[in-house]
Amino acid sequence: MIIFIIVSRDIVLKQLSVSLDPRSWQSCADSGQLTVFSAVLGSLQFGYSLGVINAPQKVIEQHYGRSLGVLPEEPLLLSENSTETEKQEVHPSVVMYWSLSVSIFSIGGMVSSFLVGFIGDLRGRVKGMLMVNVLAVIAGLLMVMAKMWKPHVMVIAGRCVMGFYCGLSSGLVPMYIGEIAPMAYRGALGTLHQLATVTGILLSQVLGLEFLLGNDYYWPLLLGLSGAPAVLQSLLLPLCPESPRYLYIKRGMVEEAKKSLHRLKGQYDPSADLEEMRREKEEVEKEAQVSIAVLVRSSLYRQQLFVALMMHFSQQLSGINAIFYYSTAIFEKAGVTQPVYATIGVGVLNTVFTMVSVALVDRAGRRTLTLIGLGGMCICAVSMTVGLVYLSKTMSMSAIFLFVCFFEIGPGPIPWFIVAELFSQGPRPAALALAGCTNWTSNFIIGMTFPYIEALCGSYVFILFAVLLFGFTVFTYLRVPETKGKTFEEIAAVFKKGRKQTPGTRKTGTGTGTGTSTELEQLKTDSQA
Repeated sequence: MIIFIIVSRDIVLKQLSVSLDPRSWQSCADSGQLTVFSAVLGSLQFGYSLGVINAPQKVIEQHYGRSLGVLPEEPLLLSENSTETEKQEVHPSVVMYWSLSVSIFSIGGMVSSFLVGFIGDLRGRVKGMLMVNVLAVIAGLLMVMAKMWKPHVMVIAGRCVMGFYCGLSSGLVPMYIGEIAPMAYRGALGTLHQLATVTGILLSQVLGLEFLLGNDYYWPLLLGLSGAPAVLQSLLLPLCPESPRYLYIKRGMVEEAKKSLHRLKGQYDPSADLEEMRREKEEVEKEAQVSIAVLVRSSLYRQQLFVALMMHFSQQLSGINAIFYYSTAIFEKAGVTQPVYATIGVGVLNTVFTMVSVALVDRAGRRTLTLIGLGGMCICAVSMTVGLVYLSKTMSMSAIFLFVCFFEIGPGPIPWFIVAELFSQGPRPAALALAGCTNWTSNFIIGMTFPYIEALCGSYVFILFAVLLFGFTVFTYLRVPETKGKTFEEIAAVFKKGRKQTPGTRKTGTGTGTGTSTELEQLKTDSQA
């Protein structure tokens, strides 16, 4: 948590010290720092909810078993060292409910990812984040009271509601930060969403230690704390200004947008920013909004959509969430005597290499980092398999640590923002909704099926991910363009080169003529309908 506070502060201070009058920049930096910090609390909560289910798995499984009547009512043996209780085979019904507890989180996210645009436009970005915080508080209360009724029912219900919240928050937070960030630092501030997410994962792993909250007495509190950042965020967000771009472009409230700019940047001449928003508003009004159904049917955006969805598939089907959700069990199988501490090591590396990605993404490029990340993960998945088969503790741990490092270099953060670079303003909301749903759906598939796949494949389970990663690496090399430093028109031109000319299409000096124009008119008609 301290890490992303420091990083956000440094970025905001640096930008404001350059762009504002020296006499006023400190007060505005404080306002910008508070605004960014308040927003990314939602991302911190998202990451905490992702990682919190990992460490207390053994404890919660035994409570499930006792509630379901498949384990005797007896004191739980919960030392870090192996015990007879831990060595007992887990009952199939407990496995099913545990898998559902892990994966139900993604079902809520799948559903709510389609509502991000609606919630954000309904009352504004700030009020939208405030509204959805109610869901996080309800989810936290359900889980903190898990022992009062049937634990498996309470945890599953709480995780489902929390997933619904996180599906909204993981869209609203980047949207708000992207709109309030200065142009020169929009990318850097945008990556704070990912940094706060991995910081939340690390925080959940530390608190999940047995001598803290990951024990028989406090595990409901450990899960329930996933709603705590929402309470703090609800106190801070009313102090934050609404997005000037939302006020100007979506609502046409020029004076309110000007006031918001003054709150963010202090007393300065906002004419240049307002003029930029005016031009963007004109472009938005010219371009038809493309619905999800139209986007899926249209051949004009088919290649971009295919690339965007495959990028999100590669992120989730890489096997990274098998590590996040089940790393403690994987380390146990590899022979690690203190698997929880090894899991915390994974969280530390996850956070550190996210910051490495922040430094490299605008230098090395999106495509290059994605290729390095996917290729490295593929090699690590093979190495992990060898380590598990031959019970090589050193090889298994090294492979897992490197697997996470390669993920955060490229495949982790890049899919979240590359979709916005592939699409213009018209189809962008629909593309983001589809990409978000794809991400959450893949997350659910891995969370629900990994225990069963592991039971079937044993130590060879990561060979499956190695094959998928190899396929994604080849796809990225062949089909994904480099978007660093390119405008949308330049990116679109790359995809047009690969699109076959139809009989009704003629080439013009600026690109494609009649065929594309006809399709654009059809898109506009469909969107208006």
